[in-house]
Amino acid sequence: MAPGRSDAADTDAADTDAALTGLRRHARELVAELAGPVRRLRLQAGDTELEVEWHHPAEPGPGGPVAAGPAAVAGPGHEPASAAGVPVAPPLPVAPASRTTVRSPMVGTFYQAAEPGAAPFVAVGDVVRPGQVVGIVEAMKLMNEITADLAGRVAEVLAVDGQPVEYDQPLVALDPT
Repeated sequence: MAPGRSDAADTDAADTDAALTGLRRHARELVAELAGPVRRLRLQAGDTELEVEWHHPAEPGPGGPVAAGPAAVAGPGHEPASAAGVPVAPPLPVAPASRTTVRSPMVGTFYQAAEPGAAPFVAVGDVVRPGQVVGIVEAMKLMNEITADLAGRVAEVLAVDGQPVEYDQPLVALDPT
């Protein structure tokens, strides 16, 4: 391996991560400003692309309307997958309008407890305060504590313990107290 090659690869990976973070922020801001549902949004910064698409069922099911998560994200040297060529992921859970949700700030694996066999950070019916840990998302071997922004009573734990979660996916639904 040539000297400096590892540093260049690390720099490229850091640049890609920074570009994706910026694209996600811009996508959130743009979607928040739009009046209606978004069918597809595609942003690009250099070689990094972020593509988001929401699928809306023809008729809402018993739980009401459901929103789907991101369709594709491509980094340098990768083509974004088309919506027709990618199997549709199961829809992300959506909390009722009166509830607030604690959302995942990153892609990773969600854990309800600090270690296997330990009591979960929160359970349905618990009252949480702002800043209280409600779960952990493991990303790149780092355990990231997920905290509640607002006070509330845990109405539902929306994410499954030990399962992957997407960026901005609702993890815990809180009823106002």
